[in-house]
Amino acid sequence: MKNRTFRDAMGKFATGVTIVTTKVNDQTHGMTANAFMSVSLDPQLITISIDNNAKMLDYIKESGKFAVSILKDEQKEVSMHFAGQKDNPDVVSFDEVYGIPIIQDSLASVICEVDKSVEAGDHTLFIGEVLELKLTDGSPLAFFSGKYGSYQVV
Repeated sequence: MKNRTFRDAMGKFATGVTIVTTKVNDQTHGMTANAFMSVSLDPQLITISIDNNAKMLDYIKESGKFAVSILKDEQKEVSMHFAGQKDNPDVVSFDEVYGIPIIQDSLASVICEVDKSVEAGDHTLFIGEVLELKLTDGSPLAFFSGKYGSYQVV
């Protein structure tokens, strides 16, 4: 099976869009990701998947903490900035919780301490213990088959 076919098949799973952030030496680092899921309610755990070649991998290992901000439908430009599709830092505003940057006005932000990491193929899974949550109202930014969209209730 070709990597492109596998990637296309995985793209058929509609997801939300998140920004994973951390802070190292007073520098904020972030990346767009959709490989995110909840793992456990007790204790509260989530997982993110980071490419082993991504700079973010070392930043999270060094800081030991990260946040996942779930984007609203009007935050597409924020996603594109952190995905390297558009260089537009003016669209990004941060708040901080426990010294970890989160995307301001996102639908939800999940602030975590790394519980453990597991190498899996060409990615590393970080399991984060939830320290804090921040929620707002709005509609989610969606991603399907390589394209942004919005979620419609039916």
